[in-house]
Amino acid sequence: MLAFVAMVGFSVVLAKVTLTPSPASEELVKSNLHPGRSLRQYAEDYTFLAACKQAGGNLLLGMPFGILLPILVPRRLRMLRMFVLTVIVIVLVELVQGAVVTGRAFDVDDVILNTAGALLAYLFVGRRLSHRYHVLAEEPEPVRTPARPATRRPKAPARRTGRRPASVWTRMRHGVRRRAARGRPRKR
Repeated sequence: MLAFVAMVGFSVVLAKVTLTPSPASEELVKSNLHPGRSLRQYAEDYTFLAACKQAGGNLLLGMPFGILLPILVPRRLRMLRMFVLTVIVIVLVELVQGAVVTGRAFDVDDVILNTAGALLAYLFVGRRLSHRYHVLAEEPEPVRTPARPATRRPKAPARRTGRRPASVWTRMRHGVRRRAARGRPRKR
């Protein structure tokens, strides 16, 4: 339930960040259908900090998909399902940006960076987190049996021989020797 609420909250933030009109940049923005074109533009035309902000922001924007979707989707083919759902949602957001929102355009590099962010988040956090969640969710509840009075006999007190207790290895070795000796005929 918490993952679902977080996903809804993230969707609101995603919509606010990506679907807010930007009339000031209406003349500057063009759709990009060639992978790598925007990344090259970031490297050539932007300062290093501005390029990191653009690329890093797109990576960060995809990371919640890699953390929250694996919890919400079934275990079977989890990475593939998370990848496909991320691509579908991001492509839809980019299409809406390009078609409806002024000052925004469809950019295939945004789809690639968002999806890469989701994959990185899945590999570093989402996989472990979702595995723990699904393991806990699948654990059967313990069967409660009525309490029974103790019927075991108390153990006899251990004899004190002055020696250290045998190690696990020694006990295992002697047990193997005893079992092997049972199968051999006795010497007379």
